[in-house]
Amino acid sequence: MNERDLFATLATIDEAVSRRLHERLVDAANAAGLLDVAYRTIETPVGTLLLAATAKGLVRIAYASEDHDLVLERLARDVSPRILRAPARLDGVAREIEEYFARRRSTFDVPLDLQLSHGFRRTVLSHLPEIGYGKTASYAAVAKAAGHPRAVRAVGSACANNPLPVVVPCHRVVRSDGTIGQYVGGVEAKHLLLALESAA
Repeated sequence: MNERDLFATLATIDEAVSRRLHERLVDAANAAGLLDVAYRTIETPVGTLLLAATAKGLVRIAYASEDHDLVLERLARDVSPRILRAPARLDGVAREIEEYFARRRSTFDVPLDLQLSHGFRRTVLSHLPEIGYGKTASYAAVAKAAGHPRAVRAVGSACANNPLPVVVPCHRVVRSDGTIGQYVGGVEAKHLLLALESAA
């Protein structure tokens, strides 16, 4: 075995040992009740998504454009500093998102933790799943459904600050003139999501 092969073998062993140690840390933190927020990333047609969950449910989905490290810092500040990468705890969520992108799922069944949204924003988010798969609604229509017909800008703000894009479908909210408007994941991602749903 030459020196290059030896280092490659050691790197592989080191990576495997590191992965096992991390899994043991996650298991120990879970068993001791010390893991408040678990997270993982998944690759999707709209880019890498960060998924984070508490014991109550899915608390955050973030696009890469939101800076995953910054999102994790905010979760540590706003939810709990006891946060670890624990992919297995989010396997069910990842599976549902993969099914959605494969057009095998039109609604999500995962429990949600809406603690990052308050007041009118939470009210708006609770109405978004009422916009059916493959359908859209205007910001004005959502404002009316939320009981505040003049709060069109507040609906836009709630959608822009949606902590659970894709699963809580703010991408289905468009301008009154039919143009799609802005989106936390970018206009291209919004186009892709709407096209995915309309093609099903």
